[in-house]
Amino acid sequence: MSKKTMGIHHITAIVGHPQENVDFYAGVLGLRLVKQTVNFDDPGTYHLYFGNEGGKPGTIITFFPWPGAQQGIIGDGQVGITSYVVPKGALGFWEKRLEKFKVPFTKIERFGEDYLEFDDTHGLHLEIVEREEGETNTWTFGDVTPEVAIKGFGGATLLSSQPEKTAELLEKVMGLELVGKEGDLARFRSSGDIGNVIDLKLTPTGRGAMGVGTVHHIAWRAIDDQDQLDWQQYVASNGYGVTPVRDRNYFNAIYFREHGEILFEIATDPPGFAHDESHETMGEKLMLPEQYEQYRGQIERRLLPFDVRELD
Repeated sequence: MSKKTMGIHHITAIVGHPQENVDFYAGVLGLRLVKQTVNFDDPGTYHLYFGNEGGKPGTIITFFPWPGAQQGIIGDGQVGITSYVVPKGALGFWEKRLEKFKVPFTKIERFGEDYLEFDDTHGLHLEIVEREEGETNTWTFGDVTPEVAIKGFGGATLLSSQPEKTAELLEKVMGLELVGKEGDLARFRSSGDIGNVIDLKLTPTGRGAMGVGTVHHIAWRAIDDQDQLDWQQYVASNGYGVTPVRDRNYFNAIYFREHGEILFEIATDPPGFAHDESHETMGEKLMLPEQYEQYRGQIERRLLPFDVRELD
């Protein structure tokens, strides 16, 4: 058996105050809050999902807001940079927008592409790149219109304590293609048209520490439940300890930690985010899994309120 993932399903990170998180990803970056729910393993913590208009796999960044928690350290065993892709010709708009909101950024070139590198409010490393690939995001929020809106993930830069082992996993197990090397980076590409470019730093940088401003895990796409079960068997047969399937309501998930210490998830594309509320109202109210609905009042009292607001 051999397998190939289409690319990134979602990326999950730890941040601080939920209002600051929502202001940055909705107010500044113009993403849609497609779901507000709770961490299924810690229902006193929000789990917020931002993505394109439809909340499609390959566009979703998710957050556990931990107000007052310790700042993390970005390093080996983590996603170092989360990359967003925008339409060709849109980079100038994003330069001006970051300047407007006083977000410092750096312009760099990597593998023949121009990037804007910057941090979010809580220290998470982000970047924006232009590409033709990927469908237009039809969501409009503030001054961010479909002509310039973030389509979804461009990819990610991985930091590994054993880069050679992570490279072997990406190519031989996850089915990505090694397409080039530049300086201290190797570039891999998956078969999808979004969330499909992974850069791997080829030398360790020092161990990371989980906390605010760090990525908790990166999730890869499985087509459906059967494909995920095939992945579970295939990953285990390659010597990795894989969890049982866990129902996350909007997808099913399996997890394993690769040899470079990065936590990988493989998540199913279906059922998506509109099965427990309408497409039009996604993200407008707190949705709880069935096992927590009886505790709604208690949970809502623990969670800090926030508003999705236009900042333009």
